[in-house]
Amino acid sequence: MPEGDWSALWLSLKVAGWCLLLGTGPGIGLGWLLARKKFLGKSLLDALLHAPLVLPPVVTGYFLLMVLGRKAVLGQWLEDALGVRLAYNLSGAVIAAGIMGFPLLVRSVRLAIELVDRDLEVAAATLGARPWRVLATVTLPLALPGILTGMTLAFARALGEFGATITFAGNIEGETRTLPLAVFTYMQVPGKESSVFLLACLSLALSLGALFLSEWTVRRAQRRLRGEA
Repeated sequence: MPEGDWSALWLSLKVAGWCLLLGTGPGIGLGWLLARKKFLGKSLLDALLHAPLVLPPVVTGYFLLMVLGRKAVLGQWLEDALGVRLAYNLSGAVIAAGIMGFPLLVRSVRLAIELVDRDLEVAAATLGARPWRVLATVTLPLALPGILTGMTLAFARALGEFGATITFAGNIEGETRTLPLAVFTYMQVPGKESSVFLLACLSLALSLGALFLSEWTVRRAQRRLRGEA
C-alpha cells in the first residue's frame, strides 16, 4: 500500500482516538447532567449538543470556521495570545470529527443513565454514600453497556467524518487527509480506482471492527452485571 494510504489510515485512527480520549469524560458528564438534573436552559443545551446530528456536516464546519478560524475573533485571539491555531491542521481535524461524533456519545450515555433504577441510587445514598460515590459505584457501572456503545459510535463516526473536516481542517496530505478525504481525493484522479477500492474496504473493515468490538464488550458488561445481581 502506498505511503499516502498508510498516512491516511494512521491519521484516521489518530483523529478518532483523540476524539474518544478528549470527549469521553465531558460526554459522560453531560449525559448524566441531562439525565438526572433539571435546570433552566436544559432544552436549549440538549438541542445545541445534538445539532450536529441534523445539520449538514459542511455547515458545522462552516460554523467552526466562523468561531475558530484564523479570521474569527476567538480564533485570532487564540493564535495571537497563545500561539494556538486550530483551523487547517490536525487539531482542526480532531475538533471537527469530535463535534460530529460527540452527540452520539452524549445521547447514548443519557439514555443509559435514564434506564438506571433510581431506587438503587436512593438506597445507596440512604446508606451514607456521597453523591460522587453513588455515581461511581452505582450509576455508571449500571450504565456501562450504554456508555460503551456511545464511545464506539463516537469513534466510528469520527473515523468516517468528511464534511466538517474538509471545511474546517482542509485536505492536507500527511496532516489532515484522513481515509474519507483520501477516498474523495483519489476519486478525482484517473487511474486511482484500486486505491479508492482499497481505502473504502479499509474504512468498512475499521467501522465493522469497532461495532463488533462494541457488541462484544457490551455483552460482557451485561453478563457481568447479571452475575453481580
